[in-house]
Amino acid sequence: MRRFGHFSTVGFAVFAISLVAGAVATALTSHATFFFAGLVIGTYFLYAIKVVNQWERVAVLRFGRYKGLRGPGVFLIIPVIDSLSRYVDQRIRLATVNAESTLTRDTVPVDVDAIVFWLVWNAEKSILEVEDFVEAITLSAHTALRESIGRHQLAQMITDRESLGAELQKILDAKTTAWGITVQSVEIRDVRIPTGLQNAMSQQAQAERERQARVILGEAEVQVSEQFAQAALAYADNPVALHLRAMNMLYEAIRDKGSTVIVPSSAVETMGLGGMLGVTSIAKQQ
Repeated sequence: MRRFGHFSTVGFAVFAISLVAGAVATALTSHATFFFAGLVIGTYFLYAIKVVNQWERVAVLRFGRYKGLRGPGVFLIIPVIDSLSRYVDQRIRLATVNAESTLTRDTVPVDVDAIVFWLVWNAEKSILEVEDFVEAITLSAHTALRESIGRHQLAQMITDRESLGAELQKILDAKTTAWGITVQSVEIRDVRIPTGLQNAMSQQAQAERERQARVILGEAEVQVSEQFAQAALAYADNPVALHLRAMNMLYEAIRDKGSTVIVPSSAVETMGLGGMLGVTSIAKQQ
């Protein structure tokens, strides 16, 4: 239902009907009193009829004293004697708050944006206990956000935003319950840090990754050396196995065409390959 200032569309409709009825009666009877009567009645209902939407509540004050809540729907007041408070929207509402250049627990300046979801669960308290509950919610959320940032470190704020939001929701809800308002949730939308600090953190992360890569490579070298040590112990008591392994390695090296392998003479004598290579050479010539 639409409202035009202090008047409702229903009040305008009743005013127009009363005025038309008075004009018609005056035209039929030639008495102007009907027109004035219609004008007075229409003006009264124009100010007396009020409409409250389904999601709204309004307080009626009679001579400045609280008489009760009205809504939703149509109701009447006594003009001049009764007055209305501001209309209270009881739907879920949101407030956007931000904290700029606020220091964290580890003295890092950050810019934090948050969204607060809240609603009025007791319209009477919100009207009588606080002057402007919308501004009160916004300012309280802004202050609580700054206080919470100062109690957390940067890494925790970046990786655990849900925990920060839950803490803010608990702080705000404890403060606003007395106003008839409940804070349903707080979501941390963005955490920004200075550009210079971002570059430093990127370099630190890169150095940490390089350190981990070197550690992994060193651990791999240790494991390989341990395996070689175990293989040496196995070959020490079995020279035949060592010769077979050496021959296999030599075969793997020369099996591709065009490959040339230079083997020390001592190694050839150790493996007993001299006679075998000679026989192979004579067989090729024949």
